[in-house]
Amino acid sequence: MNDVGINPERQNTPNDRRLVEITPGDLPLHCPLPSMSLWNSHPRVYLPIEATGKAKCPYCGTDFVLVER
Repeated sequence: MNDVGINPERQNTPNDRRLVEITPGDLPLHCPLPSMSLWNSHPRVYLPIEATGKAKCPYCGTDFVLVER
């Protein structure tokens, strides 16, 4: 840690990827996801992705795409 108490190794964005693929099994979609590097970086927000197949988090800007696998 540095002198202000921030660990520079933990200064990540809420997730390491700016585009995240979601499958129907991941619904309902919320951001941040538990798998994100800073999963508690902003309040949990549920994102409507079912109608268009795309969603953007208003907090961190992560784009989500619904894919069929």
